[in-house]
Amino acid sequence: MDKNYLYTPGPTPIPPQVAAAMSQPMIGHRGQDFAELHAQIVEKAKQVFQTGNDLFVLTTSGTGGMETAVANTVSPGDRVLALITGNFGERFAKIASTYGAEVTKIEFPWGTAVDMKEVARVWEEQGPFKVVLATHNETSTGVTNDIAALGSFLADTDALLLVDAVSSMGAMDIRTDEWHVDLMVTGSQKALMLPPGLALISVSPKAWPVIEANTGVRFYFSLLEARKSFANYNTPWTPAVSLFYGLDTSLDLILAEGLPQVFRRHARMAAAARAGVKALGMQLLVEDDAIASHTVTAFLPGSEISAGDISKLLKQQMGVTFAGGQGKLKGKLLRIGHMGYCTELDVILAVAALEMTLHKLGVPVELGVGVRAAEKALL
Repeated sequence: MDKNYLYTPGPTPIPPQVAAAMSQPMIGHRGQDFAELHAQIVEKAKQVFQTGNDLFVLTTSGTGGMETAVANTVSPGDRVLALITGNFGERFAKIASTYGAEVTKIEFPWGTAVDMKEVARVWEEQGPFKVVLATHNETSTGVTNDIAALGSFLADTDALLLVDAVSSMGAMDIRTDEWHVDLMVTGSQKALMLPPGLALISVSPKAWPVIEANTGVRFYFSLLEARKSFANYNTPWTPAVSLFYGLDTSLDLILAEGLPQVFRRHARMAAAARAGVKALGMQLLVEDDAIASHTVTAFLPGSEISAGDISKLLKQQMGVTFAGGQGKLKGKLLRIGHMGYCTELDVILAVAALEMTLHKLGVPVELGVGVRAAEKALL
């Protein structure tokens, strides 16, 4: 029997309860049943976001959520500061440029985090900026940035902080309000344990006057339209009703486990993955544990073997799928996703599959060394 093990950092495996929920009979999205479903989803999502701010569920991808954040706050000619630590930071900056912003980029070496000293220096020399773009968890590199420090730095300025938390919301401790994040974005297909198709975005009171005064073009992504419809727990455009059913159930699963327990589970999975990969002689892209993602582990194979060879054999002989590199790391990197519907045992399996694959490819690894290191990290 064929068996597939998905370890990409999105889309991720879906719990059977969520799959069952999405198979419920369709309901009209302009009726009371949907309004009640929508209302309870938003209240649950606010708990995961750790926010009291307005929150909207959009039928679009995570990138659509990022574009929504930009389209509603950036008018042509606005000065935007983009903090880039990987491929998705670059994407955020490209979106802002597309909407006519004057974008100043601070680019940090891939595998490192945002340096607040550099941010302060650029702000002092070139600021102020209307909007600052940041990535909480850079999926392409496995780096987590200190949004709390960035939010504290910007709190007393007029600048809005827009944060991409697509690959971390629901897995890591994200304190939207405490960190002074004005627009926080996530997507459904990562730690929220759904198929692709939904984006969630929270909006602070500080952001609304800017959104209302914005002169940029927007239609489908208008938060003003979303706010108007949400007054009746409706959506301005047709929602993906089945995904809303699934989101309601996935949020129940997260909250039933308890946010502290969810965060600890992801931290443990990351520690196990990092220990196992390192024990096998692979080079972790993020060497500093303090900034390492809890949802994705990125590593570089040794010079004697290619990422493509490893990925191909993993898939063909073991049914295991890792993700490759993106952008400047395409073809050079492998990434193990460990988020959402995933446990410590799943990580042990991923490390074991990698270990066996390396052995089959002739890499001189001691069988069992990776698994033992991963198990030790869990004890």
